[in-house]
Amino acid sequence: MAEHLSKNLLFLIFFIAAHANDAATQPAKHCLTKCGHVSIPFPFGTTTDCSLDTNFLINCTNNVPYLLPLSNDTALILLSISLVDSDLRVSSPVASDCYSIDDQGKISNIQTDQFLFSGNFSISWTRNTFTAIGCNTLGVVVAFTLEDPRRYPATCFSYCEKLEHASNGSCTGSGCCHTSIPRAAEGRLLTLIGYYFENNDFNNSQVRDFNPCSYAFLVEEGGYEFQTTHLKKLESTEFPVVLDWSIGDQTCIEAMKNPSSFACKAENSTCHDSDKRPGYVCKCPSGFQGNPYLLHGCQQDIDECAGPNDCFHEAKCENTPGSYNCLCPEGFEGDGKNNGTRCNSPKSSYRTNNTLIYSLCLGISIGILALVVASFYVHWKVNKRKLIKLKEQYFQQNGGFLLQEHISKHRNSSQIAKVFTIEELRKATNNFDACKILGQGGQGTVYKGVLSDNKTVAIKKSKISSPSQINKDFINELVVLSQINHRNVVKLLGCCLETEIPLLVYEFIPNGTVFEHLHGHGTFLRLTWKTRLRIAAETAGALAYLHLDTCIPIIHRDVKTSNILLDHDLTAKVSDFGASRIVPQDKIELATLVQGTCGYLDPETFLTSQLTDKSDVYSFGVVLAELFTGRKALSFDMPDAEKNLAMFFVTSMEENRLLDIVDKSIINEAKVEHVYEFAKIAKQCLSSKGEERPTMKVVAMELEGLRAEEKHIWCREKEEFPSEETEILLKASPSISNNLEEEYFMLLDRI
Repeated sequence: MAEHLSKNLLFLIFFIAAHANDAATQPAKHCLTKCGHVSIPFPFGTTTDCSLDTNFLINCTNNVPYLLPLSNDTALILLSISLVDSDLRVSSPVASDCYSIDDQGKISNIQTDQFLFSGNFSISWTRNTFTAIGCNTLGVVVAFTLEDPRRYPATCFSYCEKLEHASNGSCTGSGCCHTSIPRAAEGRLLTLIGYYFENNDFNNSQVRDFNPCSYAFLVEEGGYEFQTTHLKKLESTEFPVVLDWSIGDQTCIEAMKNPSSFACKAENSTCHDSDKRPGYVCKCPSGFQGNPYLLHGCQQDIDECAGPNDCFHEAKCENTPGSYNCLCPEGFEGDGKNNGTRCNSPKSSYRTNNTLIYSLCLGISIGILALVVASFYVHWKVNKRKLIKLKEQYFQQNGGFLLQEHISKHRNSSQIAKVFTIEELRKATNNFDACKILGQGGQGTVYKGVLSDNKTVAIKKSKISSPSQINKDFINELVVLSQINHRNVVKLLGCCLETEIPLLVYEFIPNGTVFEHLHGHGTFLRLTWKTRLRIAAETAGALAYLHLDTCIPIIHRDVKTSNILLDHDLTAKVSDFGASRIVPQDKIELATLVQGTCGYLDPETFLTSQLTDKSDVYSFGVVLAELFTGRKALSFDMPDAEKNLAMFFVTSMEENRLLDIVDKSIINEAKVEHVYEFAKIAKQCLSSKGEERPTMKVVAMELEGLRAEEKHIWCREKEEFPSEETEILLKASPSISNNLEEEYFMLLDRI
């Protein structure tokens, strides 16, 4: 124990036994029911004729209510009174001890007052706490009764060397501590409570700057929140404290033996033994409110329908004296309450009686459903396994392992074909939705698709009569075609080998085909002479590249305007290698089944079944004639002599009727000599004998020469074509005069 013990004792002495008034009275009519903002309900009152007895007297001075002490000590300010909870709240003072160092370094003390109150009240040990504030402070609260000298202490210790050790809102021992109030032993009431400080030899000078005083007080639970600034100075000098109260010290049974002094005066009031202290309290019954200590005090009915209640949402709430009913709609049965039978139709009662049957049926149904689901799952699993095996079979059948060997050999090449899974292509085309179809033809159907990397592609499903047509050379040809890298050839990106017939994946060309622009309507563009000449030259260059510049010569076999695509800039792209064949380097001709499109098919190849590069030249001649005339390769609605464009074009040139068949939309855009030269190239390509046709290389060079002349419009006019004649010929029409026809024939002879 330290040499010097600092103690500050504050006594709140309650519950001195006082004899109750034997006669229970009712308040006079003139009694105050309110003092300031605090209601003063009976049994409390401001005068003896307004209170149940002197224990419940309230001093109302200057509109401030005070709870009167038994002695002449200072009264406590009354904050509120509750008849429902049988408690009241008062304002309790704070005890403090401030440090001043004398010559010996001792600490001086400050003494506080004492309070003594009536025996109808006790400090609530469940709703209050004892709190101490300070550094190096031991707070002690002591409970005892006047009848029992034994002490029941409770302590808490608060310690801190620096202000930083304390935290706002925390009262756990650093700058602030609290503890519950002890309850007197053997069920005795808490009649006297005291608290004091104890300081050891700790040198308080090191904390005096931020903690010059220590504080201790009782406070209602939750009524105080610690702040570090309170170590310097606690602004509040009083805090709310809850007191329990009751009538006398008898039980209800004992009190009711003397009706004159029995405090529960309302007709339907009920008496309850206090669970907090000796004595009893009075309450209004459920559904009523008011003051049970007054005659007719519990007649104010509570309208339960106005607030939350237990009525079912379909029921109507009906208020009754002290209670309420929940009425179900007409035709429904039940008590209308959520926690009851609610509201049910008569049929629901019938269903309730048959719960067992329905439960049994439900169980059987669930069992059958589970069996069906399990069966479907097994079926799905089996089909999935079959599908996986079928895909593996197709992959092997279509040469997938051979393609994988090529890919491994060309691992560093970015041009080798990529192998796609069927799931990737189904996802890209929305399961090959008909809305995704770009075009259909004799070789198959082309779909537009978007891959997972947002790349747009064209996916072709070929129409091959038998899978046996896919021989071992297919993969070799696929690898060669995928390595073609020419600006006027559609790039083959890869394939899918997991279907019966392999799917081919090409780059997507967005602007349609030459056929659509020549013969289509609506949004398709009109092709000018300059554009047609460029398309012809670019297509010829692409075919020449396939014939001569690839590692192995490639014959297209299906050259036509619908296989020439146009991009955003109307640049030609040769596509559809579904009928292409690779010619071995040691062979000039290749015996094969006749394939192609009527109207473009080489007659020599049709008769001999011998495929050469001149077969593509003939088909390209038909394309030139189509660009020149604007007519289709086959027109079944035309006269017999004009149904086949190739034959009609050659015959027209031989009969010197070239200007009669030229597309009128370009006649005013081209130089006459270029038109004739273009027609001459087409006629050479359409020769019936392959040996008389030029190679695609020669054709490409001649067309590029024409383009070069078109680009240099400033070049000198040829001497044999005077400017006047040129203007006349450019304005020619089917009704050309005989003189112009003679000049036309002369010019044609020169060509």
